[in-house]
Amino acid sequence: MSAIENVNIPSGNEEEADRRPLVLVHRLPRFALPFDMRTTFRLLDPIASAADEPHQDFLSRHAPSIRALITVGPTPVNADLLDLLPSLRLVVGSSAGVDHIDLNECRRRGIAVTNAGSAFSEDVADYAVALLLDVFRRISAADRFVRSGSWPRKPEYPLGFKLGGKRVGIVGLGSIGSEVAKRLVAFGCRIAYNSRNKKPSAPYTYHANVCDLAVNSDVIVVCCALTKETHHIINKDVMTALGKGGVIINVGRGALVDEKELVQYLTRGEIGGAGLDVFEKEPDVPKELFTLDNVVLSPHRAVLTPESFEAVREVMTANLNAFFSDKPLLSPVQYE
Repeated sequence: MSAIENVNIPSGNEEEADRRPLVLVHRLPRFALPFDMRTTFRLLDPIASAADEPHQDFLSRHAPSIRALITVGPTPVNADLLDLLPSLRLVVGSSAGVDHIDLNECRRRGIAVTNAGSAFSEDVADYAVALLLDVFRRISAADRFVRSGSWPRKPEYPLGFKLGGKRVGIVGLGSIGSEVAKRLVAFGCRIAYNSRNKKPSAPYTYHANVCDLAVNSDVIVVCCALTKETHHIINKDVMTALGKGGVIINVGRGALVDEKELVQYLTRGEIGGAGLDVFEKEPDVPKELFTLDNVVLSPHRAVLTPESFEAVREVMTANLNAFFSDKPLLSPVQYE
């Protein structure tokens, strides 16, 4: 992905003639907006267009005109940033999770927040199922076995496990969790879930306690939002309840799982395996996991497909158009 280049900052008569709404692109240098929205909006990207000007000075200079902001990936939106943007009324997130946005400060200041809605849900659900199949059937480990030349020397390769019939507990039955459930039902899995509230329309068994869910599951799939309440929601008690044959799949956020405890449980053989797309201190991954054939690792790529980029572009554009037209937002984050 490459950043938006050559973003023009019109002034004077040029600005008056340009009727496109002004939107600030807020991003860390290592992140880029993966699509071009300049046909619809006048984008201000301090990194691409004002490299020689201190970031704070740039924002202060343009602050009176900035009513909407796009935050790219997990780029933080905190009180210090909001202090620089007194006219801001909308933060448009490009991800499903919003743990990088200070929702309390946004609410206090009357700033609306949107996320990617369901734009990533199908792709993340596909990836969760792929990780689960990989762990059970040892696909990545088998690939390494063949490539290393081990097959002629060791004709016997360890058996994998059937996915059909497994009891799968989903932590977070939102749009992603529901898509995971739909896919696993097709494999013949039995689904149960934990969520903030019981879903009246969900045809699956509800457990109000995650430990109870783990006791009754062979697999835990983690795809809930990261909040203060869900931080380390998968802890040593849950891992103990899941048991030696249990598998943990995490496509949510790294900090949903107590990573240090997970490493200990995996290296001691106290749970059966894990498929991890996210980690607590990305891009750092515990080295103890590198040699474990029952662990599948991925560099936070579950959401990333060309199709998902197009879907999120449509959602973000719709939210911005709605905001500038004084219409209801498409995917608002509900404050609690």
